[in-house]
Amino acid sequence: MYGKAFAPEYRGSLEDLSVNASLEEVLAKAVEQRQRAELDGSALEMAHAELAVAEASRRLGRVADAERAWKASYRAARQAADLGAMAWAVWSGGTLARQRGALALARRWLAIAAGLAERGDDIVARGYSLAGLAETGRIQGDYQAVGELHEKLLAEARRRGEARHTVWALEGIAQMHRNSGSYDTALAMFEEAAEISGRADDARGHAWALRGIADVLSLRGETERALALLSEAEETCRRMKLVSALAYNHKMRGNVLFRAGRYAEAEECYRGALEEFREMAEPRGAALARLGLVKSRARLGHDRAGTAAELEDLHRTLGRIGLLHARRMVEEARAELGMPTDPTDPAEPAAATAARPAA
Repeated sequence: MYGKAFAPEYRGSLEDLSVNASLEEVLAKAVEQRQRAELDGSALEMAHAELAVAEASRRLGRVADAERAWKASYRAARQAADLGAMAWAVWSGGTLARQRGALALARRWLAIAAGLAERGDDIVARGYSLAGLAETGRIQGDYQAVGELHEKLLAEARRRGEARHTVWALEGIAQMHRNSGSYDTALAMFEEAAEISGRADDARGHAWALRGIADVLSLRGETERALALLSEAEETCRRMKLVSALAYNHKMRGNVLFRAGRYAEAEECYRGALEEFREMAEPRGAALARLGLVKSRARLGHDRAGTAAELEDLHRTLGRIGLLHARRMVEEARAELGMPTDPTDPAEPAAATAARPAA
């Protein structure tokens, strides 16, 4: 039913690059192709090369390089008058904005990318752009607004037999079920994503699916099995130099250890993940790692006044980013640690408004 996974963001002369190519390899070949395109005077090949530079740099956590490259890709695509290439460039910019925590900007760029892709009749770019909008809403916790879009994109991906996009949609919907407490449904969808990505040789999607399975198993008390799955996923992340995925893997390991009452080990994992997120300027991951770190330190005897102050700062930080689900996690942490919560938070209306994705 599903073919082998491919990476549509590697375009033109780079389209033969495997979805499992290490990011350093992608970056080296993209820079080489950029030099050739400059010598040949090919604006379209320049757009393709800069797009690959942008995506490899983003996934390696080199956000400044990624920012320069996606904008250069867009300028070259506009010079070539290629709407599809313009859409891919703006998609890359929107994805980078989401990674950096600029969620309103991410929605703006991704909506523009979807429009460009539709005008340029690039079905795949349109699907990726809409998927980006859906994911932005999902990580903010606005499931009602984006749940239907996730389901629609899943149906489209299944119909086309596109393994990589099917896996992405399954994992996104599974995450919403997991966060809503429907653990059996979440586990089944994560396991299907792992099966499809394994058959399609999509190592990145497989690593994320294993992380999701580990999360749900941990909630059921299956600590050692969860840790084994995270170790398997970590090998893939290291081999492919998936810097962001590796940091989230380490944060999840902290979650698993914390749930098992192994607070000192959890603290160490959270601290390492926090450093990784800060190094790549990823505020969402940094805030979530900080939350785990604060909870671990509290369990290890950190003073209550300091814990309360750190939780209040995290509540404000997550509110500014617009992560409603994550802010609820802070409130749950307060309750878990026996600390008072403030139900009349003036930041709530603004955050709720910010969480609505573009149509």
